[in-house]
This record gives sequence, structure tokens and C-alpha cells, in this order.
Amino acid sequence: MLLGKTHTTAFAYYDPAPTRNPKAPGHTPGGSSSGSAAAVAAHMAAFAVGTQTQGSVIRPASYCGVCGFKPTFGTLSVDGVRAFAPSLDTVGLFTETARDMQLLWCALGHTMAETPPLRAAIPAAGFDADDTMAQAMSAAVERLIESGWQIRSAALPEPFLQAREAVTVINRYEGARTHEVLWRQYGSAIGLKLAALVEQGMATPQEDYYAALATLANAREAMAMFFERWPFVLTPAAPGPAPHTLNSTGNPRMNAPWTGIGVPAVTIPMPCDGPPLGLQITAARGQDALLLAAAIGVERAL
Repeated sequence: MLLGKTHTTAFAYYDPAPTRNPKAPGHTPGGSSSGSAAAVAAHMAAFAVGTQTQGSVIRPASYCGVCGFKPTFGTLSVDGVRAFAPSLDTVGLFTETARDMQLLWCALGHTMAETPPLRAAIPAAGFDADDTMAQAMSAAVERLIESGWQIRSAALPEPFLQAREAVTVINRYEGARTHEVLWRQYGSAIGLKLAALVEQGMATPQEDYYAALATLANAREAMAMFFERWPFVLTPAAPGPAPHTLNSTGNPRMNAPWTGIGVPAVTIPMPCDGPPLGLQITAARGQDALLLAAAIGVERAL
């Protein structure tokens, strides 16, 4: 039964919604699932549903200080969801805690994992954050190591480091075609930023699109091997705290590569002074239950 509807950005792109950030007034709640993250952060709902095409679940969850979960691509049905970029679109969830997320996941018919391995990698490059986020990440890693986690810096495979740009091309190319009819009918009324994307996407050569799809295929294969050694990867959930503006929804660059290769990702709020900051944890495709079990352990340690 539907209990309520929340605001997203216009057509799930970068044009901001009227939603406000309950944990950081004056700061963006993120996007596109801004209303869902804010509703949970404001204790208006025990859980909420959102979508992620680049970073639209993990980023607003980080900005609003809640748990956000983007499952393995295709695990939750997108029936009834307006498409943006079908190769990337993923239904995600918001709860206040990782334990609540695990209970919700099980209530949706999925299994609960046993105790996860306490082994994780931190990328040696490719996920630079601002000083505030970097300091919070460093403190969080220290706490995890003290609680028994084995955490090492590791170089991510080169194909994966190319995934972010590939996601940008695919998002632009497919997003233009899913919104072309509306754009031709209404122009910039669909949203200034979305209208610009459609114009750019319609001009993107098909060969660039196919090359981007091939890049993601290579990245998926390379990261599947990486996850065999390191069950989890820890990264910032956003470049930093929510920007102090309501005219921007922030940057999804910390999330887009993981969305592109279709792996599950979850974010956990980290202890901090000031606006919320999220720790993003990712795992191999299909390891959703194991990831949520790890998230609970991380949440307790922090």
C-alpha cells in the first residue's frame, strides 16, 4: 500500500526540487531521490524508495545522514519507473540504519547473510574527496581497523577507472532518447539542465555510446576479479558534505562508476561535526545480502 509520495528532481535529473535537507538547513538534500532521503531523515517514514542512474540514492542518503542502498542492477524491478538511462536505472531504498535496511531487504523476500569477512580495500586513486570528507574517512577506517577489520589501500583495475566517463556518455545518450519527445514538445520547460542534456545527447555519436558500453563491460569483468580478493571496497559516498546551496544537487562522481558496473552499494553515516557525511561500501554483483551484513558491522563500529 502506498503511504505517500516524495519529491524528486525534475525527471530525475539535476534541476532541483523544492525538498529541503532536514539535517543541514540551507544545504542541498541531493538528487534525484531528494524527497525520499529527506523523508527518512526527518522521521516522516521508516523507509522510502528512490532510483539511481548515477548517484541518486547514495548521494542524497549521504547528504541527509541516512542509510541508502542501491542493490545489484536488475534485482528490484523497474516496472512502473519512468526510464532515464535503461542501462543504468536501478531502484534503491532508504532507511535510518543499516539494520533497518537489512530487515527491509528480508521483508522484500531476500535472504539474510551470515557474518561477512572483515576485509576491505580503499582505492589508491580515483576517489579524491575534499578535506572534510577525507578526514572523516580516515577516522572511520581507523575505527574499523581497531574493531578487527583488515583494510588496505589497493589500486583499482584500469578499466574501472574509465567507468565514470563511460557512465556520463551512456547517461547522456540514453537520457536524450528517453526524453526526446517531451523535449521537442516542451523545450526547456522540462528543466533547463535536462534540456541541455537532451541537446548534447542527441549530438553524441552512436560509436561513442557503443564504446562506452564496451568500457563498462571490461570494467565489470575486471572488478569481478578484484572482488574475489577484496570482498568490499570503501569510498566516500560523496565528494564532501552537501553543498551549501539549493541550486545544485551535488556531484555523483563517487557513485557513478559503481552504478555503471551494476554492483550493490550502501552508505552509512559517519561521525562528524557539521553536515552529514556518508561512507560508501560496495561489493560484487549479487552479494547484496553480504554487503548489508557488512554495513551493520560497520555501523556498529562507527
